[in-house]
Amino acid sequence: MALLSHEGAPGPTERDAPEPLLSVRDLSVAFTTARGPVQAVDHLSFEVRRGRTLGIVGESGSGKSVTSLAVLGLHTAAEVTGSIRLHGQELIGLDERGLNRLRGRRMAMIFQDPLSSLHPYYTVGEQIAEHHRVHFNSRRAAARRRAVEMLAEVGIPEPERRAGEYPHQFSGGMRQRVMIAMALACEPELLIADEPTTALDVTVQAQILELIARLQADRGLAVVMITHDLGVVARVAHDVLVMYGGRAAEQAPVDTLFATPAHPYTRGLLDSLPRLDDADDEPLRAIPGSPPSLLAPAPGCAFAPRCPRAAAADASERLRCDTERPPLGGPAGHPAACHFPAYEGVTS
Repeated sequence: MALLSHEGAPGPTERDAPEPLLSVRDLSVAFTTARGPVQAVDHLSFEVRRGRTLGIVGESGSGKSVTSLAVLGLHTAAEVTGSIRLHGQELIGLDERGLNRLRGRRMAMIFQDPLSSLHPYYTVGEQIAEHHRVHFNSRRAAARRRAVEMLAEVGIPEPERRAGEYPHQFSGGMRQRVMIAMALACEPELLIADEPTTALDVTVQAQILELIARLQADRGLAVVMITHDLGVVARVAHDVLVMYGGRAAEQAPVDTLFATPAHPYTRGLLDSLPRLDDADDEPLRAIPGSPPSLLAPAPGCAFAPRCPRAAAADASERLRCDTERPPLGGPAGHPAACHFPAYEGVTS
């Protein structure tokens, strides 16, 4: 039995829309560097509906955060191509004024480090109130009341008093609650959470995840949860996108992915989790090697140098892995980018 408890996320709310709220198609993000172009995201597609959570998981450098920043239009020095539609409205190519009307009001983001995301010279109440005033042109008193309401909604005690305090006067978990309050102050439809629990201890992490789930159920939010922690994915996600080397390695409903991972990279991530039934002296099973360089991508499968299936394959199969990039394909609802996927959960 794995150490993580695969509870799954609550079902979609009654406000689920038949069409996706967020639709990303063939998204690519490239940066120009002194060492050459870096293809950080390469032809990525996914969608998220109201009331559902998409977990995006992968090692550092897989393109998770780059994808989220592209959705919000926050890349100023990158070439972004493809399509990103929010409620059918195309975001790629939208001018800054148009994006500013959407950021915070229709889509919002919880950043990874709340201390560096909050301004140290302004109280948390002022920062939440300013966010509300920008989008609703509200008066200072009304915006201040909204800030106090949001602090109370995210579970901060004595919200009236604490609204007048500065970020350094809050603990890490409370600062993250402030970030959630700021993100939701204007009632957006899409919430992107980029590693929102990375720096928190396990107890506070559970509280933050429960808070996001409650607010999602109350408001019918579409949530994109970006994380490297499969325990978080198991707890909150309805659907999972596994990324590797800037591309989609596997996509599936959360129960399907944990029960029958098709891609060897996904299997490696799951096998690296500690298990309660392992012997005390049994070492953790790590994925050998390192993630690929995005400066000089390999012509074949990016995971082939680390892949146990490729290592065990015969010469012709290994040549295919090394020279031919696998397309994202397979059964409907569970595609994997692998030449030899294991849809029955067989481990090579």
